[in-house]
Amino acid sequence: MIESVDTAERLRARVAAELERTRARSAVLTDSVDDDDLVRQHSPLMSPLVWDLAHVGNQEELWLVRDVGGREPVRQDIDHLYDAFRHARGDRPALPLLGPAEARGYVRTVRDKVLDLLDTVPLEGRRLVTDGFAFGMIVQHEQQHDETMLATHQLRVGPPVLTAEPPPPARVAVAGEVLVPGGLFTMGTSTDPWALDNERPAHEVDVPPFFIDAAPTTNAEYAAFITDGGYDERRWWTDEGWAHRTEAGLDAPAHWRRDGTGWAYTRFGRTGPIRPDEPVVHVCCHEAQAYAAWAGKRLPTEAEWEKAARFDPATGRSRRFPWGDEPPGPQHANLGQRHLSPAPVGAYPEGASPLGVHQLIGDVWEWTGTDFAGYPGFAAFPYREYSEVFFGPKYKVLRGGSFGTDPAACRATFRNWDYPVRRQVFSGFRCARDAGPAEVG
Repeated sequence: MIESVDTAERLRARVAAELERTRARSAVLTDSVDDDDLVRQHSPLMSPLVWDLAHVGNQEELWLVRDVGGREPVRQDIDHLYDAFRHARGDRPALPLLGPAEARGYVRTVRDKVLDLLDTVPLEGRRLVTDGFAFGMIVQHEQQHDETMLATHQLRVGPPVLTAEPPPPARVAVAGEVLVPGGLFTMGTSTDPWALDNERPAHEVDVPPFFIDAAPTTNAEYAAFITDGGYDERRWWTDEGWAHRTEAGLDAPAHWRRDGTGWAYTRFGRTGPIRPDEPVVHVCCHEAQAYAAWAGKRLPTEAEWEKAARFDPATGRSRRFPWGDEPPGPQHANLGQRHLSPAPVGAYPEGASPLGVHQLIGDVWEWTGTDFAGYPGFAAFPYREYSEVFFGPKYKVLRGGSFGTDPAACRATFRNWDYPVRRQVFSGFRCARDAGPAEVG
């Protein structure tokens, strides 16, 4: 009994720390700009920052204050304003949203109630509360919106307001491909207590042998594709991709512009030359597919990506992360907005997989060639709108997280998804190809 009490208290302390750490990040992203910037829509693809702030508070109220805690509503009258399925992002600026001061007061009131109920609510019994799942879901939800707000900052016009230390330099040379052996591996999870419904359940997948790039595609490699006329050659593009490239007038990654004979890139209000050894970012899935075709390769399937990230050939088991089961540290991956850019290829040798694939976690979300769908045995929990309503051919899966993804919302089983035309996310890619019989050995 004493051990279970101690375990519960450790879990409560962890939940409280994660909630506070996450809210501190939200404050950095919203306190760094004035009220005009908070209420402005910086892109039709994004909500005003003040909407994101109140929305995370509203979700916290719905799930933790009302459902888990059984408490009276704080602001039931605003539920409809912050229902992401009721109002498209482009329509949200016209809503009677809470102003900056009112939104901050609202999220503060909600958080006080949550920390109060955390002291007494049982963390067992109901599936929603077992192992603190509902609290972990809310932490991840807010961190996902924090990354969305970081993407809004990238689209914002004006003087720089965010600062961070530059990422570490490359420590090892990383190039070429890695052979991933064929055979069964365990994909997904049935045991990670805060894993979301689309990561479940664990299941065996038989993946034929394939090669995958040891590192994400770099700016220098992508610039070579542009120089070789990659955006002008119809043969590299899918029909859908070429139609989008033509309609949108794509000729380079988002935020790139010609600078003499080279390229410059604007990042969070600062413009400078692209770093050749940095993973390319802000490319859509169609661009990634075209580059892969030009390189004589393809995008990995989602199962291939996860096998490269998790499979340990020495034991045959799937790890939680490429480096093992321990949570990410600064030596493993570029996560959590510690830096405001991807790190150069080779910066995190301690984060490599057992097969020698680098930087699978952090830096840039990696497009895969797989449509978003549920795993065999999928069951929506705790609500269909988190994952299930997005299943289908309209959305492609991204894996691995970016420099703006928090460790709480990033595992080697974590799945992200978006329309294949989207470039506002911190998205890059790496290539893969089938292994021929003579290459398997």
